[in-house]
Amino acid sequence: QVQLVESGGGLVQPGGSLRLSCAASGIKFSTVHMAWYRQAPGKQRELVATIISGGGTNYADSVKGRFTMSRDNAKNTVYLQMNSLKPEDTAVYRCNVWDTGYWGQGTQVTVSS
Repeated sequence: QVQLVESGGGLVQPGGSLRLSCAASGIKFSTVHMAWYRQAPGKQRELVATIISGGGTNYADSVKGRFTMSRDNAKNTVYLQMNSLKPEDTAVYRCNVWDTGYWGQGTQVTVSS
């Protein structure tokens, strides 16, 4: 049974930083590609970042240069380091095993003064 558990969300002021984590179980983690998505109220879900099994990454233009996705295969965990946060980054962030129906429950990120 595949499980993805996110953590690390919260309330932060504009310009601040957060690091999200997504711990996976029930999969051969080192072989899968992973993704972070986000969805703000009233908006469509947005692909934020992806990381392939070999470690290469891609980012949405809206977060490029501010967010960094990484993975630790020994811990079966992916991370999303978010710096220089803006109010428009406010959303529920969810991790996903790329191109599958496996999703975490989501973690709320709120950027507000």
